[in-house]
Amino acid sequence: MIPLLLTRQIIILFLMMGCGYALVKLGLLCSGESQTLSVISIYIILPCVIINAFQIDYSPQIRDGFLLAVGAAIFIHILLFLITFICQKIWKLGRVEKASLIYSNSGNLIIPLVTAVLGKEWVIYASAFLCVQMVIMWTHGQSLMQGKAGINLKKILTNINLISIIIGMVLFLGQISLPSILSDTLDSLASLIGPVSMIMIGMLLGAVRWKEVFSNKRIYLITFLKMILLPGIVLIALRLLAAVIPMENTQTILLISLLAVITPSAVTVTQMAQIYHQDAAYASSINVLTTLVCIVTMPLMVTLYMV
Repeated sequence: MIPLLLTRQIIILFLMMGCGYALVKLGLLCSGESQTLSVISIYIILPCVIINAFQIDYSPQIRDGFLLAVGAAIFIHILLFLITFICQKIWKLGRVEKASLIYSNSGNLIIPLVTAVLGKEWVIYASAFLCVQMVIMWTHGQSLMQGKAGINLKKILTNINLISIIIGMVLFLGQISLPSILSDTLDSLASLIGPVSMIMIGMLLGAVRWKEVFSNKRIYLITFLKMILLPGIVLIALRLLAAVIPMENTQTILLISLLAVITPSAVTVTQMAQIYHQDAAYASSINVLTTLVCIVTMPLMVTLYMV
């Protein structure tokens, strides 16, 4: 049932994406104007989604489930590092390729999907993966892209997603309920995460030079590794974990972790490539192609996990 719901929701999100693409192709908007939607999504909508997700009654089961999601996210990233290291030895991966394999576009896709397919009460577990990936991305990811060791503490501590998670956890652990008018505002804004994120991505795709994307033979290898090989190995590992962890809702919580892994490569990789003078066009092409194929690979991976 979940794979069918997921497929349906991915199609809906892609249709929303098509609206953004059409706006650019019809000349009504420029692709660069998607930055406005990106700012709205990152600094208003996503924080509302995260804080709203923690507005639930405290229980040891939810607390333990959140800790499980954090542990699963750490385990998954360790596994991704190991697999990418092996792939590096075989295929001589570049910095952009390695970052694209490790980091997923989980922020823009995972929360809308979890909300639509499982319900907003499950978003709290998706935020755990976002927290872990964000910390690793601005330590390992940044070091990888700039070619030298370093930790960007400012980027981590001032990241709006981390701040939102901390606020949400304080409210959750302290069992502080927001006033209804504020709660309703958060809920209304949170419901915009899917449409706004997808229209934004569609507008970005409107400026893509498709010939350059499909003519690069190397990109098909990276797409296969990112969307099939790595998720397949993580899927097997999570199924084994689900079988041995005696906790309520273990399978569903680990499914959310899997959903975060099987999303396309992170847009942040392209942004970092631009900042640190790597091949930003190649990073963008990887993001585009993995976004296109996810409509097939994501339901496939979820089906294999649920069997």
